[in-house]
Amino acid sequence: MGICCISMLMACTEEIDTSNRYTFTEETILSYLEKHEQYSDYVQLIKQVPVSSVSESTVAQLLSARGHFTCFAPTNEAIQLYLDSLQRKGILTEASWEALQASESLDSISKVIVYNSIIDGGDIQYYETSDFPKKDNDEFPISNMNDRKLSIIRGKVNTDSIYINGEVPVSLSNRDIEAINGRIHEVSLVIAPSNDTMRDILLLWSEDKNSGYMVMAKLILACGLSDTLSAVRDEVYEVMYQKGQIPDLPKHNTFGQVGSAPSHRKYGFTIFAEPDALWERTLQKPAEQITVQDVKEFLLNQEALNENGMTTDDNFMDENNILNLFVTYHILPERISRDKLVVHYNEKGYNYQTSQNYTIAISDFYTTMGKPRLLKVYESKESNGIYLNRFPILRNGRGEYSPENLDVNDYHESGKFKKLYAEGTYLREDENEGILVQNPTEVGTSTVNALNGLVYPIEKILGCTENVRRQMQRQRIRIDASSMFPEFMNNDLRGIKQFFTEGATNCRGFSTAYQYLADVEIKEGTEFYYLPGLNCGWCNLEADEFNVIGRYEFTMKLPPVPCEGTYELRFGVATGTSHRGMCQVYWGTDKNNLPARGIPMDLRVGGRYRRLIGETQTSTVGWEEDNDDPEHNDEIDKKMRNNGFMKAPEAWTAVLGSSTTVRTYEYVTRRILVREHMVPNTNYYIKFKSVLDDEKKEFFMDYIEYCAKEVYDNPEEGEDIW
Repeated sequence: MGICCISMLMACTEEIDTSNRYTFTEETILSYLEKHEQYSDYVQLIKQVPVSSVSESTVAQLLSARGHFTCFAPTNEAIQLYLDSLQRKGILTEASWEALQASESLDSISKVIVYNSIIDGGDIQYYETSDFPKKDNDEFPISNMNDRKLSIIRGKVNTDSIYINGEVPVSLSNRDIEAINGRIHEVSLVIAPSNDTMRDILLLWSEDKNSGYMVMAKLILACGLSDTLSAVRDEVYEVMYQKGQIPDLPKHNTFGQVGSAPSHRKYGFTIFAEPDALWERTLQKPAEQITVQDVKEFLLNQEALNENGMTTDDNFMDENNILNLFVTYHILPERISRDKLVVHYNEKGYNYQTSQNYTIAISDFYTTMGKPRLLKVYESKESNGIYLNRFPILRNGRGEYSPENLDVNDYHESGKFKKLYAEGTYLREDENEGILVQNPTEVGTSTVNALNGLVYPIEKILGCTENVRRQMQRQRIRIDASSMFPEFMNNDLRGIKQFFTEGATNCRGFSTAYQYLADVEIKEGTEFYYLPGLNCGWCNLEADEFNVIGRYEFTMKLPPVPCEGTYELRFGVATGTSHRGMCQVYWGTDKNNLPARGIPMDLRVGGRYRRLIGETQTSTVGWEEDNDDPEHNDEIDKKMRNNGFMKAPEAWTAVLGSSTTVRTYEYVTRRILVREHMVPNTNYYIKFKSVLDDEKKEFFMDYIEYCAKEVYDNPEEGEDIW
């Protein structure tokens, strides 16, 4: 249990402001707890524990002040059980309240009990049980005061039963207790998430046949990833932030919000793992008898796993080694909670606020660890779950669903799947149906919520086969700008739903004082903002955007391409406002010597108009509204492509739940920045540099697309509008 010094404490002001404390006669969380004897030990602790290491105010003062707090209050019996566990581990000499008060570990033990029990929703939200995550192992959007995410599991027999982190029961009778500054839920055990890292857990699993992941643990450790998976946070950044050396960006000139610097720079990992039961069926051995060499021999027999430059010796730490290639394709360098593996927000016909019934197919693409390759994570209404590398035939108005045939164009699954590439390039006949990401509670494996990572069981063996790579090449690859960089997920920056208030965007700012985003180099004079934009009615994919001002110049490392071939690199942007600026685009493989691509990109040019201050000019892009004639629409698309533009996709809306999509907006477009021959396992970079003297003009970026020639120039089945 987590009883060592707390590694991540939230930064707060020195004193709790009680000047605006409610004066109603109803109870605050503190006053309610004080009046009920079963919480007396907990009350004593919250009156001792400070809000943070830089505050003199106590948590009790916090819980008596204005706010939106969710308090999982442990009973005296729950705290006693926790003390008993500490005695068994030798941390306390005696499992008593008096021993705790006299213990040298009093401070850290008290903080574990208190900080893990409270979610501070600020001015925004507290959680009643009706607001808890809907699916097992999903997490609360807001971290607790120990900067840890709490998850829930619901009872299978009594669905009213709720367990925090799968093990701490929420009282059936004493829950949803109303207070004027939040809600109280009684718990019969102390919430104390383990401080084990992924490395710690893998070391334990490699010796534990009951974990359900013994084989995968041995494979990961054999590849020398132990040290990598022990990383928790960037301590240099931590010290600089605490010393005030990481400045916020000034108020954004358009949105009027400070670009607040992230308080931490954490590392994280997501592992998709074949459970031991799957390996036992595959290799016909008990998990404890399966060796690394057994798995290597199995992989050598799979022709489909061959990759360029692959080696087959026993140097498993070499990223080109067959075992290393196999293992690292299972690991993402970011901690992604289950509800964010595929981000559902504003796709056509869907409203995340009111429905869990998904509409069109949604994919995210992530770059794996080791040799960089793309992993597709997918979910649709028809899939009934999250899948890896699923390649269905979608009803997209093309091919067998074109106007000449069935004329169905709703971007739902058809029930059919893409044809496998060629004999010997795939592991299974059903490979294009994808691999289901399973729920640990349903398949009997350990539920993992490590300090720096998560593990998801998968139903089939995952490999980056030739077929998988070719299928990715044969579809349009769209990647939201924030999902390109692991820091957004590891530090809870992407899609910050929990902090939204009407009219606010919760800007994040990345200064040049420290390179926060490992794959983005920002030059002096650049003010780099990230705007979540949730519920603002913005026309962006997933609502968010990068918005950059100043005499900006920055360089981004791009995701890899799946196969060798000719690709278009496209850039999603909302244009047509005088706030936007102009920039020169550079692209290539040498980030220090990138050649310019074409003339400067004018972000004020929309489909119909170029908007300047006090002036509007007609655009020559060629945008026209769609009508009922598919041939007319295709002609407009061709005309725009000839000018380096494309209409926005049909896939999402600006108004949640609407069927009117951003494709109908002339000021939302895609720019074709690059059309070049590209190869896998090569780092490509893109640079944007302002060419205007006005430092208030904005650079805007929403998403990128890779689209291979086999898609955009396919004479038999042209690219769809989605």
